[in-house]
Amino acid sequence: MEIEALDDYFGYTEKGSSFENEIRAGVATFLTMAYILIVNPAMLSLAGIPFDDALFATALAAFIGCMVMGLWANLPFALAPGMGLNAFFVFGVVFGLAYGPAQMPMDQAWPLALAAVFIEGIIFLIISLPQVGWRSALINSIPKDLKIATGAGIGTFLAIIGLREMGWVVNNDATLVALGPTGSFFWSTSATGSGHLHGALIAMVALVAIAVMLARGMKGAIIYGVLGASLVGWLTSAYDPWLDNAAGLGTDGWVCIPDGNGGYVDPSCVYASAPAFADIFGFVGMPTESMGAFIDGFGSIGDNLDTFIMVMVAFLFVDIFDTAGTLYSVGRQAGYVDEDDKLEKADEAFMADAAATIVGAAVGTSTTTTYIESAAGIEEGGKTGLVAVTVGVLMLSGLFLAGLFKAIPQFAAACALVAIGAMMMRQAADIDWKNKEMALPAFLTIVMMPFTYSIAIGIAAGCVTWVLIKMGMQKFDEVSPVMYGIAGFLVMYYIGPGDGNTFEWIFSYIF
Repeated sequence: MEIEALDDYFGYTEKGSSFENEIRAGVATFLTMAYILIVNPAMLSLAGIPFDDALFATALAAFIGCMVMGLWANLPFALAPGMGLNAFFVFGVVFGLAYGPAQMPMDQAWPLALAAVFIEGIIFLIISLPQVGWRSALINSIPKDLKIATGAGIGTFLAIIGLREMGWVVNNDATLVALGPTGSFFWSTSATGSGHLHGALIAMVALVAIAVMLARGMKGAIIYGVLGASLVGWLTSAYDPWLDNAAGLGTDGWVCIPDGNGGYVDPSCVYASAPAFADIFGFVGMPTESMGAFIDGFGSIGDNLDTFIMVMVAFLFVDIFDTAGTLYSVGRQAGYVDEDDKLEKADEAFMADAAATIVGAAVGTSTTTTYIESAAGIEEGGKTGLVAVTVGVLMLSGLFLAGLFKAIPQFAAACALVAIGAMMMRQAADIDWKNKEMALPAFLTIVMMPFTYSIAIGIAAGCVTWVLIKMGMQKFDEVSPVMYGIAGFLVMYYIGPGDGNTFEWIFSYIF
């Protein structure tokens, strides 16, 4: 009887599916994106957000987003805090505020970043309202290839972060970055390193294993790779090159350098350590620090208005582009996009995404977005919102495994970043590289993100150069008023005084 009621609500029989098929599709989608329960808290904890708080926020944001998408929009699309935006949140925003010119204390930097995500979510929700209609205008004003390049650029951004955390890419005074001390990965006779495998080796083997599993079409390849690397790390008490805060190559092999990279994390030498069995299971309670921390972030906006606005705009642009691209991609696969390229229940889908972002920021996580991994469930025959509801319920399982997730070595989580980065780069093949007017803007969008550690700068570089090239070709009517406005704003921002009063300076010119 209950199943009949579910069928009446979701209509999966009418769409050619069944209850069992919808549940199986939901499990398939969950397995392909469950890594976010490990990777996102690990990433956000680097910014100072307590791991348990970040895990709770990740699971709750995913649950709310999936429930709204499933119960209201009745679409088989799953949501969770987005990869790429979480990296930008930590490395581009929080670290930029804490270790850049602002020298903001870390415990003030991440609440400010959460405030930017919260406001971005509200703006996204407003422009997604059918009565407003701005979402379509904004999406349509940006050239398709620039939107594709944004996703590919985020892939390169994730890759360089992952390779650094794995220990394969290190800082270099002469060349900015260089290959890590590979010789030290294989041998160690120092007092600090004797008897410990190097995490860089384990992570690279795990990365290759993930690629093999993906090539074989195995569901859950990324999470299996992360857990496999963790297990090997635990069994060998492997050295973690990121949490150790730097690896130094001495005469006796690699050694620990306390506080070697500025003290971002832990100033002591760190080795992978398996959780005690009794600590694996246990419910994560309500966040103690991140819940409502965005409100404290509002208090820091005044002295950091320029940074706040640019960060918020970057989050908004990427959230809109990423959500639109994912929804239309998996929507076509599921048969929800008609011949006029219109997505069924698009308003509800976008508003579900925005609502999840608002909730996530309120409890302590970066932007929540729709996952391309939803394609796994659709491939299994998922047709309705029951798929998303299933994923949402399964996401709550993370709240009972905090001890396990917290013990995941950073090098193990990092191999997931590189794998996801590679997957995101695939879309670069869809860019029309033969179009000389687009080649440079798309290229700059992609490469400026990892080179500057900023998604915002990558987007700005692409938009401005595209408009300038169109103007140079005297094709003024091919640029929308929205793009002229965006490009003009970005040019003024980056040539402004840069002393915290840039927007005041811009407004003085405009008004």
